[in-house]
Amino acid sequence: MYPDSKHLTEKFQNSIQEIKSSYGELTLSVKKEELVSLCHYLHDDPEMSFDHITDICSLDFPEDEERFEMVYMFYSIPWKHRIRIKARISEEDCTIDSISSIWKGANFMEREVYDMMGIRFNHHPDMRRIMMPEDFEGYPLRKDFPTEGKGWRSTFEFLPGR
Repeated sequence: MYPDSKHLTEKFQNSIQEIKSSYGELTLSVKKEELVSLCHYLHDDPEMSFDHITDICSLDFPEDEERFEMVYMFYSIPWKHRIRIKARISEEDCTIDSISSIWKGANFMEREVYDMMGIRFNHHPDMRRIMMPEDFEGYPLRKDFPTEGKGWRSTFEFLPGR
């Protein structure tokens, strides 16, 4: 079950780029500049009441002009609604506003996306690496991250064949 998309499209007609519904879930693609205002509405409006953030993840499309896609999943416990919000980000401006002021649970999920994909969250209260050392170079979940062959990995002393 998901909320009425007509209500959302009327309120955010200039922000929503695409709406899809399948398998009982509603997916909205929005402009990244409008993400926080939409999230405030989803959280604060009594008809929406998305009080639980389920997940934040990112996707890498290296051939696309807007290379990265942020995916947010929310659940309304009182209404038993699910919704997925997507926003695209270019590699040149690899930032998006944080939603951790709306859902405290977003804090660590945004840090994980930053650490693994390199997407920075504006106004995040503690934007630093969470899984990799601070001096680690690169973002392991990007598709152009080297996974085999010689390079910086061969400088590790524990690798056999050095």
